[in-house]
Amino acid sequence: MSVTIKDVAREASVSPSTVSRVISNSPRISDETKERVNKVIKELNYHPNVIARSLANNTTNVIGIIMTSEIDDLTKNPFFIQVMTGISSYAKEKGYYIMYTFCTNYEEELKCAKDYVNGNLVDGIILSSVVDNDKCIQYLKDVEFPFVVIGRPENTNNILWVDNDNFKAMYSVVSKLLLKGHKTVAFIGPKTEISVSKDRLSGYIQAHKINGVDINKDFVKEVPGFKEEHGYESMKEILKVGVPEAVVAADDLLAFGAIRCLHENKIKDVSIIGFNNTPQAEYYRPSLTSVDINVRKVGYYASKLLVDRLKDNIKENHYIIGTNLVQRETTNL
Repeated sequence: MSVTIKDVAREASVSPSTVSRVISNSPRISDETKERVNKVIKELNYHPNVIARSLANNTTNVIGIIMTSEIDDLTKNPFFIQVMTGISSYAKEKGYYIMYTFCTNYEEELKCAKDYVNGNLVDGIILSSVVDNDKCIQYLKDVEFPFVVIGRPENTNNILWVDNDNFKAMYSVVSKLLLKGHKTVAFIGPKTEISVSKDRLSGYIQAHKINGVDINKDFVKEVPGFKEEHGYESMKEILKVGVPEAVVAADDLLAFGAIRCLHENKIKDVSIIGFNNTPQAEYYRPSLTSVDINVRKVGYYASKLLVDRLKDNIKENHYIIGTNLVQRETTNL
């Protein structure tokens, strides 16, 4: 028979409610009592009933993560693994469990959010992306349910969010390429309804304006997503117009597709820069220069913001995570 909270209370000569408060690390309990109760908990190998505690406290101790992406992207794009690792890391520190749901479109995302809220399945939600006129964000705001967004929303009022300065990161790398003497720099990125892609494209455009270099619109390709095949097909379309001196891609997978296309066409000496600095970037041939957006830290701070909100301990309403360029064989900057 499993050990109960009453067994712990009896051995520690306290009430069951005191044991419960010790488990919750209540400041109302003295350090001496906490030490005694925790010693008994360890000796008896007692494990609190999570479901029972959740019912009593009207909480679940579960954070819901909504990933808007095709499920097979999980195995192909390390971004998801890295961001989930960061989220889980902080949640685990604070005693929260994680529930993941993958949605193939934004309508599914909204339905999932409603299911989470109406079913009392989670205490809060982390959204992995944000788009223009985001219905999921609006719904969660309307019902006043705790949530955090990975990405910068259009309107940040009363929204907790974590992101990189994607405009600055792209502006910086494109400026480096232009100052190095590259006069034709192509851009491959997802459609700009996604905030991260919109900011990166804006950085690309502004870098050209500031450096006085015209943009060839045929060298700017917006694609449906972040798959390698999208990068390959975009590069193929670009090559019908001409060969750019450099290519910047809003994701490493897009860059891999561009490299493969260039290789098949036996085209060399085109500088390539990706984003996210995925593990494959170092081992791809040639190894890919990439902007490291510190994905795990993005996930970690998204989790921190949400837990702080759940514990009414909000000190920041957003975090901007720094980026750095990791140069490899595809550039010489």
